[in-house]
Amino acid sequence: MQTRNQIKGDIRRNFGKQINKETKLRIHNITAKAALKFGSEAWVLKEREEQRLEAAQITFLRHLLGITKLYKEKNQCIRQKKGAQNIVKEIKQYQKKWIKHVQRMGTNRLPKQALQYKPKLRRNIGRPRKRWRDQIDPEDQGTGNTPNPSRT
Repeated sequence: MQTRNQIKGDIRRNFGKQINKETKLRIHNITAKAALKFGSEAWVLKEREEQRLEAAQITFLRHLLGITKLYKEKNQCIRQKKGAQNIVKEIKQYQKKWIKHVQRMGTNRLPKQALQYKPKLRRNIGRPRKRWRDQIDPEDQGTGNTPNPSRT
């Protein structure tokens, strides 16, 4: 989040109103969005983290369009105006691409071994922590042996 704020500040200080909104959006897509998505293929996104990512994206788009919260414009409308996709959806698509990429790897590759690893020890008492494998759809995992409760 700090990197995104630094990039946004640099753009504002160095260019101000000299560049148009499309150019600012391109800079955002190249730099700030890349900084937000860095390393996301291995993230376990919790609801709070999803909210923070969406808030960071909408903050930039609101600033870009000059829309304050006083206008009471919905986030969906702001994204449609600039043709931007929800950052969380982009990250989930990226994770699905990553899982397919790992499945094509040879069995001696470390990411494939890590994906197929099943610990033999018991988990701790209490509510189980959300695992990366649990948030990916079973058909994307290739195993298909555990049904996804949200799909039934």
